[in-house]
Order: sequence, then structure tokens, then C-alpha cells
Amino acid sequence: MPRQKDILTTGEVAKICNVAPRTVSKWFDSGQLRGYRIPGSKDRRIPLNALIRFMKAHNIPMDGLQSGRTRVLIVDDESEIVEVLEKVLTEQANYEVRTAHGGFAAGVECEKFRPHVLLLDIHLGDVRGEEVLKLVRENADLQLTKVIAMSGKLTDGQAHQLIQNGFDGYLKKPFHVRQVIDAIEEATAIVY
Repeated sequence: MPRQKDILTTGEVAKICNVAPRTVSKWFDSGQLRGYRIPGSKDRRIPLNALIRFMKAHNIPMDGLQSGRTRVLIVDDESEIVEVLEKVLTEQANYEVRTAHGGFAAGVECEKFRPHVLLLDIHLGDVRGEEVLKLVRENADLQLTKVIAMSGKLTDGQAHQLIQNGFDGYLKKPFHVRQVIDAIEEATAIVY
């Protein structure tokens, strides 16, 4: 949000909190998130100060409110890859980046960080990539998170199978940083 607004729609709140709009509607309807309905309409509006109070009370990261930058979580057990990607995506693409080196750490980080994009090595030592994908897809607060599979052992057939299994994209290692940025941009592109 280039200019700070005082009143937000449920869609804007969903984007800030990185949850589905339906989740925001539930918060509103249950009285947890204060706001009002537009007279003669079912549309909801949430004052910014009410959203901030709600986010603080529920430990929702305030990052989406301030930066407006794309949040990327890199999950890979190869430290060199993680370090290079983190540096390049932060400095060149201006993404907000966090990292995890295993499936358990990825789950914890997803809950706190609520990434827009999860770059996931599908051959982690502690858990299979498909299991992490399943956990993300089942979490109502992560419905908008795009999951891009990464692997050095992918055939074209396996790559297409990943898409059919629910991944939003894939990257074959070794890859160029430009390919990573393109994959993130493609996954987060909004078509109006």
C-alpha cells in the first residue's frame, strides 16, 4: 500500500495478514476484528487502528502492514544455496526473505512469517516436500501462499507431476537467480 489508508476492505486486510478473505470475514463476523458493514450492503470495512490492535493481540506479524514487499521463505538444507538466494532476493529483488533448513523449522516460520511464496526443496532430510505442501494447503491462514518446488533431481515428467499435485511452480537445480525471480513473480502475479 503506497499510501496508508484509514479504512480497509476484507480483501486488503487478507493481503496484509496473508490469509484468505474468507478468514477475515470469519474474524469480523465472530466479533474478534472490529469494523462495520456498509449500509445496504454485506461489504465489511475495517478501520486501520482496529486491524493493528487485532494483529498485535494475535501475534500476527506487522510486516505486511509496513513494507508491502513480497515475503519469501526459502526452505533448503543446503546452506550455500540458502545464503546465496537470501542475499540476492533481498538485495536485487527487494523481497523480504526468511530462511529455514528443515521441514519443522519451515512450519514454525510459516506460522510467524506468513510468506507470499515458499521456495521449498522437496528433498529435505527430515520431511518430504509433499508433506510440507499438504500442511500449507490445510492451514486456513496460508491459503494465499504459493509453493514453488526446488530439486536437483527432477525429470520433466516429475516436474509436471508436481504441478498436478498442487505445487504452484518448480525450479530445477542448478538454476540462475533470474529464473527464481521469474518463478516468484509468476506465482504472485495478480490477473484482473
